[in-house]
Amino acid sequence: MAAAVAIVKIIGALYKIPLGNMLSGTGMGYFGTAYNIYSVLLTISTAGLPLALSKLVSEANTLGRHNQKRRMFRVALATFFVIGSIGTLLMFFFPQQLAGLMDNSQAWYAIKALSPAVVCVCCMSAFRGYTQGQTQMMPTAISQVIEALCKLCIGLILVVVMIQTGYDEAHSAGGAILGVTVGTALALFYLVWNYAKTYRQRLPMTQDLPHSRQSILKSILRLGIPITLGSSVMSIITLVDNKLILMRLQDAVGFTEKVASWHYGAYFNTMNLYNLPSSFIVPITVSVIPAVAACLAKQDGKGVNQIVSSAMRITALLAFPAGIGLCVLSGPIMNLVYPLKQEEAAVGAPLLAVLGIASIFVCLMLLSNSILQAHGMVNIPILTMLAGGVVKIATNWILVGNPDINIQGAPIGTLLCFALIAILNFFIVLRILPKRPSLRRTFLMPAIAACLMGVAAWGSYQILHAGVGSLFRSSHALMANGISVLGAMFIGIVVYAILVVKMHIISKEDLSLMPKGEKIARILHIQ
Repeated sequence: MAAAVAIVKIIGALYKIPLGNMLSGTGMGYFGTAYNIYSVLLTISTAGLPLALSKLVSEANTLGRHNQKRRMFRVALATFFVIGSIGTLLMFFFPQQLAGLMDNSQAWYAIKALSPAVVCVCCMSAFRGYTQGQTQMMPTAISQVIEALCKLCIGLILVVVMIQTGYDEAHSAGGAILGVTVGTALALFYLVWNYAKTYRQRLPMTQDLPHSRQSILKSILRLGIPITLGSSVMSIITLVDNKLILMRLQDAVGFTEKVASWHYGAYFNTMNLYNLPSSFIVPITVSVIPAVAACLAKQDGKGVNQIVSSAMRITALLAFPAGIGLCVLSGPIMNLVYPLKQEEAAVGAPLLAVLGIASIFVCLMLLSNSILQAHGMVNIPILTMLAGGVVKIATNWILVGNPDINIQGAPIGTLLCFALIAILNFFIVLRILPKRPSLRRTFLMPAIAACLMGVAAWGSYQILHAGVGSLFRSSHALMANGISVLGAMFIGIVVYAILVVKMHIISKEDLSLMPKGEKIARILHIQ
């Protein structure tokens, strides 16, 4: 799944970077508003129920109850289809009302184009939860790649054709987002085919008596609804935040709807980069829940501690350098990614610097949520995210409404929100683990290594940019910046890898959880 996420993110960059250069900030504002509405409905539909199914299937699989697994899947698929259909119908028949509610009236084209994706993703979630509960991550990984490829090919082709034929940015944003809808439909087709070919035929027949459909549905809902509420809190807060930003920019700062959408579009462009680190943590969180559930079912406290401790270290090792890197190189990265939209890049650079630090706390929050949910403490993430959401909304109301700060206040609210959630979550996680992991080794040492890497990356960029820039004329400034950014990133990665090994931050046990990990440990002489 980690490999699939890497591929998907590369494809996603090939989609969103050209899209951000073809559409202005206003068009990206329409795109972002539609996507945030879709995300709320999607989260309500798919956030908790697939994880609940994954946990229940993992427990049944551990106990060899294959008839129970079959019935769980059928009940979940029917349930997810009904829930997804409601979301699809809402977006399809009431797009103008939803767009007006968000103070971004022209976003309704994109909202309607995206509506069929909700029911497709809901059905996909049943297949993904079923296979993940059996520790089979390949179907999920392949379906994610199919989604991304369709989004890239179809979405970009549509937006290019629509712009060239004279459509306005509202329609063009709808064309761009239609690629997401087609991608989800084709990915669902693959999962149905894979299930019919693999799982439906090869499950062994057993004599276990499955629970009734009503009992299974209650179990899925009992676990899934609290997880859904916890996950939905942040999606709903993001949606409220979207409306709040657009409203405050218009009412308090005095921008027109189009200018406010332009600023929100510049902010949305930075969110594409800000979301990258956390996307690489999702495979860890998805794997942690069934793995911990299986250990708890066997009352294996030592196994729980080993899985959680390794997941925490790996998350810290990935999150800290990614966040610090985005922070120290925010301006050069924005200029590299959006060369045709320099004005939007200039506005987005300080936003990304703050969001880079915030992304670290997002990664830690995602992991801590999955640990708590695996232990059955599904209500805790809801409460902590509500607390963070209140901080985010209050901060944005005050700062975004200040004419001297306006859109620059939005990432500050995000940072304070996720920092509070992560701290509260880990305070509880450390109390429920059988043995508390070393905070120095888990968090402090990776943070120090990442900060030193950040200094190396920033310093090398300054040196490279000065040297390379002198070799190019001003007309090639973008090329000079690109070479300097890539060079600084490479130097930062090398420095960080050396520090991780020399400071003994990662262990042989951690690497054993990764493909070819034992071979890597031998090469690096890690004990």
